[in-house]
Amino acid sequence: MNRLHWMGAAAAAALLAGCATQPAPAPKAEPAKPAAAPAPAAAPAVAAQAREFYVVLPEDGRYYAFGSFKLYQDYLAHGEVPLTRTRIGAGPGGRTVVFAITNDDVKSGQPSQAERVFDGKLAAAPGFYGEVFKDGRYYVFGELKDLLDFAAFGEVPYSFTDVGAGPDGATLVWVMNKESFAKGRPAERIERFRQLRQQGK
Repeated sequence: MNRLHWMGAAAAAALLAGCATQPAPAPKAEPAKPAAAPAPAAAPAVAAQAREFYVVLPEDGRYYAFGSFKLYQDYLAHGEVPLTRTRIGAGPGGRTVVFAITNDDVKSGQPSQAERVFDGKLAAAPGFYGEVFKDGRYYVFGELKDLLDFAAFGEVPYSFTDVGAGPDGATLVWVMNKESFAKGRPAERIERFRQLRQQGK
């Protein structure tokens, strides 16, 4: 029995030794997955820009801002516009700013074009056109920055003036800056002023 026991122990040891010497099977390499295709680049969003902006600075000390020629003309003709949003003390020198708005502006609940221009959220589009009506004169601009500076400070460093050439004999002041003044009278702006008045008739 001792011999059988001995043989059984030897057989078990041999089996265990055999298991210990067999290498473990190598893990199967999975085929490489293709790289995820990059997401298509979104087309750059076209930022909204201001093509026009109008301001009236009446003697009552308010600052009336308009995002369209029609609203501006309605105010000049009637002294008021039907729909407005007002910001008391928000203008240059603490002036109250009155924004003319449309029914669409009311429905959307969003700021009007005039509000976005005033707040600096709309840059000027190429070919920008703007006017400020002050003290019976039309100040006509080709640069939004020049218009906003004039509406805030009332100074015009460079200009061409046509006395009595505007509607009802008003004086027209073609506001320039150092660069534009060197190019001479602003023929395109002069023509646009004329065309806008003819369209309104």
